[in-house]
Amino acid sequence: MVFRRYSRSRAVGLALALATLAGCAGRDLKASETSQWQSSRQLVLVTVADWDTDHGVLRTFTRGAHGWVAAGVAAPVTIGKTGAGWGLGLNAPQRGGPVKHEGDNRSPAGVFRIGDTFGYAASVDTAMPYLALNATEYCVDVSGAAHYNRIVDANVVGADAVKGSTEPMRRDLHLDGDQRYRMGFVIEQNPQAKPQAGSCIFAHLWKSPTDSTAGCTAMTPSVMQSLLAWLRPEDEPIFVLLPQREYERLRTDWQLPAIAATDTAP
Repeated sequence: MVFRRYSRSRAVGLALALATLAGCAGRDLKASETSQWQSSRQLVLVTVADWDTDHGVLRTFTRGAHGWVAAGVAAPVTIGKTGAGWGLGLNAPQRGGPVKHEGDNRSPAGVFRIGDTFGYAASVDTAMPYLALNATEYCVDVSGAAHYNRIVDANVVGADAVKGSTEPMRRDLHLDGDQRYRMGFVIEQNPQAKPQAGSCIFAHLWKSPTDSTAGCTAMTPSVMQSLLAWLRPEDEPIFVLLPQREYERLRTDWQLPAIAATDTAP
């Protein structure tokens, strides 16, 4: 009986130790994940009602000594025609929900760096790196191409390098005056250019409040102008897009701000 009691005690102790180690490992993994954006001090957040919704709300936040603080009012945006799906960004892969792939018309969900800004004008009011687009620049959306998921100039890389791409960046010159890329910025989805994982994801101007996108996030010119003027490269800005339920599930672990549970802008 003494031996049995000792063994049970030892087993309980071992179980507690293993549970503690597992908890520590879990915390370490979470800490390692959030370290990818721990130094970021600007957040552009888009939340949508569910995976299949094509519109949502954009909010901005700055991070100070006491966490994230709202930096502007909520504004409506449109996203992919078929909703959202897990993309490839800064966060670890997630289970549950669709996964973004080339041509699925879903906007990538997760945490992403904000890259270069771009537009039709020679310059815009922004501190971010800015690319003044010309008629020969394309974003290559042909999976497997040498410049897949990159904006390139056909005059530099050659016409064959952009063959088959459906993303001329000067949409106004190629597509009957289209203004959607007149101002925008790159959302760094799939930065490693993994084949078929999705490409050419931007924040850009919308065609109308009811027109969804092929996978980007679209908004009014006034909202975009405010974002471009607000973003600072030294603050390492990030873009987060999540369905509301996933946001609630991940908010604490990902150290994101609390928001109202709604997908409709005031």
